[in-house]
Amino acid sequence: MNDDDYPAMRLVHLLRAVTVELHLRGAEFAERGGLHPTDLRALIRLLDAERAGEALTPGRLGEALRLNSAGTTALLDRLERKGLVRRSRDPQDRRRVLVVVEPKAVELGRSFFGPLIAGLVDAAEEFTAAELEVVRRYLAAALDAAETAGPGA
Repeated sequence: MNDDDYPAMRLVHLLRAVTVELHLRGAEFAERGGLHPTDLRALIRLLDAERAGEALTPGRLGEALRLNSAGTTALLDRLERKGLVRRSRDPQDRRRVLVVVEPKAVELGRSFFGPLIAGLVDAAEEFTAAELEVVRRYLAAALDAAETAGPGA
């Protein structure tokens, strides 16, 4: 029996195809902007944190990206040189440093990914709220599975 005979495996294969396509788009964005692929992952993580109202320190960003301290410093130095992020003292605790995304990074992302995002929003509008909730639940479960998978997974 073929994997595609199982509805769950068809979803896995489709999710993998979407992931590959998004990765290719991200690599193109990074190349055009003179960014390392890790730079793009950092910007996405920072923007997601900002949207969630979460402040990120360099240490927490490094943990999220699985970078050591030296790698995180090099990453932030690159992004600061390009004017995409800045390190700022936490107003509640001046001993703590936060990483802040600069408007330039947001505009750069919008100019490249805007059409893709618009297409994804248009596609989502073809579904009912209940259907979108099912998709959201599946994607959240897929993300959890990816985050908790062990080595070699």
